[in-house]
Amino acid sequence: MPKRIDFQAVIAKLRSFYAKRRRLPSFSELQELLDYRSKGSVSALVGHLLRRGIVRRDTTTGRLLPTLLLEPHLKVLGTIQAGFPSPAEEELLDTLSLDEFLIRKPEASFLVKVTGDSMIEAGICPGDLVIVERGRDPKPGHIVIAEVDGEWTMKYYEKRKGQIVLRAANKKYPLIFPKQELKIGGIVIANVRKYE
Repeated sequence: MPKRIDFQAVIAKLRSFYAKRRRLPSFSELQELLDYRSKGSVSALVGHLLRRGIVRRDTTTGRLLPTLLLEPHLKVLGTIQAGFPSPAEEELLDTLSLDEFLIRKPEASFLVKVTGDSMIEAGICPGDLVIVERGRDPKPGHIVIAEVDGEWTMKYYEKRKGQIVLRAANKKYPLIFPKQELKIGGIVIANVRKYE
């Protein structure tokens, strides 16, 4: 396998394969699709794709599954008034890839499925997917994924009297004051919800 992987070219080929077959290629198909000489090279590439959040693995079957990064480009057909109704005409303004719109650093981003209702007042509901970016320093007001005293959670990052505090977006949950350890896993940069 080449030392440097052209992830944009790999993503383009995976998108094309997925668009035609509604599934991702097997290891053998990946080897042929990308013209790799060995399955070891394919395995190493898949490891990179998993770490970068380009694909994910089905925990029961082991098959590769797509993430938002492999979604096709969508047409932007104009704007819509969210206040009072107004006349609107459909016009093609542009095409848009959701990953390009939502994700600035694909190599540092990953998806997490939300459970629980502690962030419901921030518009983050159970079943939503949040996109998290690693490597940024959190600022007060950011929503973070954090490991607090050995347990993972998603909360607002705040500072009170010089101490870091994690706050839920639901009044029934108390403030969290780390007792021993706090590790920030990343900052939530987008929320994705499917309505049907």
